[in-house]
Amino acid sequence: MQNGFSGMTSGVGRGLGTVRGGADKALNSKGFKQVTQGLDAFFGTVSVARRFRVAIDESTYDLGTWANASGLSVSWDTCEYRTGDKWNHPLIYPGIPRYQRIKLSRAACHDSQTVQQWLQATARENKPLSGAVALLDWLGQATVTWELREFFPAGWGISEFNAAGGQVAMETLELVHTGFLDDGFAPGAATGQPGVTAPRTPGIGGLR
Repeated sequence: MQNGFSGMTSGVGRGLGTVRGGADKALNSKGFKQVTQGLDAFFGTVSVARRFRVAIDESTYDLGTWANASGLSVSWDTCEYRTGDKWNHPLIYPGIPRYQRIKLSRAACHDSQTVQQWLQATARENKPLSGAVALLDWLGQATVTWELREFFPAGWGISEFNAAGGQVAMETLELVHTGFLDDGFAPGAATGQPGVTAPRTPGIGGLR
């Protein structure tokens, strides 16, 4: 009976291996790529809000994956001036850009210990890093990437522990940064046209 069961499991394993091999060949085939290119051309390349990637350029502190990311926004202060000859027509100029804090959250896991190591190192010596947040399409390819300059942790927390409940312990990490727009004014920023960056080659944290 045991030999029969072993033979059955071996046969199932070989069958699954054949199915996986066939699926891999189908996904990498020229025809499949042509179909996906045609779908992109018809529907357009659309990002999915539930599919994103957070990268950091310091391999020592690979923060892992996160379930939620928010706070990716920018606003401008406005400056108004009234000239002496135009009393009711003030001049309005954009002021300093204000960036919100990036808030990341997920269920506490082994990567949470790496976050603690980063927090301890930052408490001893402030070392701003850089990173990126990217939205992905249905194939997992980055469609839009926001590169964050000079960020460091501004807050961390974990949900309440309760032995009587069955909730998952959630940790939250807040990041402060100097911006994601390539406006040429932030320290270390390259000169270029303002705006988010297009999908790029592998770089920060292996982001593709």
